[in-house]
Amino acid sequence: MGSSFVGMFAQAFATFLNIYFVLLIIRILLSWFPNVDWMNQPFATLSQLTDPYLNLFRSLIPPLGGIDFSPILAFIVLQIVSAGVSEVAATVAYASF
Repeated sequence: MGSSFVGMFAQAFATFLNIYFVLLIIRILLSWFPNVDWMNQPFATLSQLTDPYLNLFRSLIPPLGGIDFSPILAFIVLQIVSAGVSEVAATVAYASF
């Protein structure tokens, strides 16, 4: 029973990470358009969801020549964590059989 809960939780977390990855991509693509008003909905919600995570990496890698390269590192870290969580979910699911 415990392993099925862990497997379900890991699968749900992996799904959340995949959705968050899509939100990050949308946020980065929208940053290319200077006329987007980040104070209006739904952009304000998107910004509130993604900026805290991106700001972690912006403090590590400052913009170079006006280009922000920190989302690349943010995507890499998110993909590594997502792969690890998916592996745990698969291992727990396989072990329960």
